[in-house]
Amino acid sequence: MSLPVRDAFARPLGSLRLSVTDRCNLRCRYCMPETDYAWLPRDSILTFEELVRITRVFASLGVSKVRLTGGEPLLRQELPSLVQSLRTVPGVRDLALTTNGVLLAPAVDALREAGLHRVTVSLDTLRPDRLASFARSTRHEDILTGIRGARDAGLGPVKINSVILRGFNDDEIGDLLTFARTERAELRFIEYMDVGGATRWSMDDVVSRDEILGRIGERFGQPVAVDRSGRVATAPSDDVSRAPAERYALPDGTVFGVIASVTAPFCRDCDRSRITADGTWLLCLYAADGVDLREPLRMGATDEELQQLIREVWAARRDRGAEARAASPGRSALYGIAGLRADPHREMHTRGG
Repeated sequence: MSLPVRDAFARPLGSLRLSVTDRCNLRCRYCMPETDYAWLPRDSILTFEELVRITRVFASLGVSKVRLTGGEPLLRQELPSLVQSLRTVPGVRDLALTTNGVLLAPAVDALREAGLHRVTVSLDTLRPDRLASFARSTRHEDILTGIRGARDAGLGPVKINSVILRGFNDDEIGDLLTFARTERAELRFIEYMDVGGATRWSMDDVVSRDEILGRIGERFGQPVAVDRSGRVATAPSDDVSRAPAERYALPDGTVFGVIASVTAPFCRDCDRSRITADGTWLLCLYAADGVDLREPLRMGATDEELQQLIREVWAARRDRGAEARAASPGRSALYGIAGLRADPHREMHTRGG
């Protein structure tokens, strides 16, 4: 095992998001609002063997957390077999999956038996009619069934991600929190971000962390910040500071999180990078481009050569994309439609946000 590598700001290479497909079966407004999309060529998609190999190289440089993403990762055939292989990679101690939940219920047993540790499910509304209009899907009940199935299968604690948009679901903040508490899941509210396919993003649509906390306080009592173990936070530990969600507890003990990437960026502690389904390594969610790992993989590079490439690129990393966006005057959507069409890797469903 090589020594862990750190970037120009001493941030370790600790967490890897591994996209397995750019396809998705929902069309959420903050991610895929358009009618037509340019998909990655199928022959460019990394095989399971390539995904496992590149994960092994990253783990040798310090990555201990791996999260499977998409698109919708459960659209990838035989996903449990990939999980089974990844769980044996030395150094990987946390193997998780982010899904929209539509296909989750039938897969939970196979995923658990394959060795998956945790599941995060995206759920932005408790109203089926809103899902139909917002994500062009009538499968709301399947998502709820998936959440319950993952919980009952022990793939938890299950986390629920809810992107909050003003005028769409900000009136459900309290109800979503109540639902998560009832289902014994941990909810994370996410500020609406101006990345990828959010071509209609406006700061006016963002419900900030402070506003979310204020509304929760009015309904449930004042939340207090807590650490990873649920204790009242004093000085954050390394694990807490590097987590994207700030965690809070209600007076009754219910714990929830807020990911405030827009109004309170956490770039200084970010140890995450992501690999698209076709092997493009992105050092930041806001990065304009990435590093092609597929070509050296398929051209015969040794593990040592891949390791050296990754080490050199990460050591030079200075990305603080969310902070730069926060300081941008007249902030608007990061990309228009033309910019996305010019490079599909800029899409959130390709980046595996």
